[in-house]
Amino acid sequence: MKITSTAFNDGTPIPPKYTCDGEDTSIPLKWQDVPDNAKSLALIMVDPDAPRGTWVHWVMYNLPAEQGELAEGQPIAAVLPNGAIQGKNTSGEIGYSGPCPPDRQHRYFFKLYALDCMLEKQTGMTKAALLEAMQGHILEECQTFGVYDRR
Repeated sequence: MKITSTAFNDGTPIPPKYTCDGEDTSIPLKWQDVPDNAKSLALIMVDPDAPRGTWVHWVMYNLPAEQGELAEGQPIAAVLPNGAIQGKNTSGEIGYSGPCPPDRQHRYFFKLYALDCMLEKQTGMTKAALLEAMQGHILEECQTFGVYDRR
């Protein structure tokens, strides 16, 4: 399984459009080679370089397994039109929160998980709650990352 973005290449800068310095619109993502037996996908975006520990920017689950991409500019809503559910980021808000490093260049990881089930339809799960709910159900995972520096 592989995840990529049309906005940046693995390990390269994320365009300001997708950050707090721009429109703060969610990043477009594409994936391929999802296992045939996957029932859903989950996505977690984190910044492990945040001063106070890992900062969670985006949590999403119950993405349709057959869907091969996520367009930019996903709405800030608990449930998306495709049935996917967005969880809470570290700010306690639902949906995407773009890169906004306070001090230096940070890395932003997008981890995609293929699951053998649909998760219980509770909205607003945190990263920790999602990881717990996924235990024993992860078929495969992959990641990509971009970097951003406000200076």
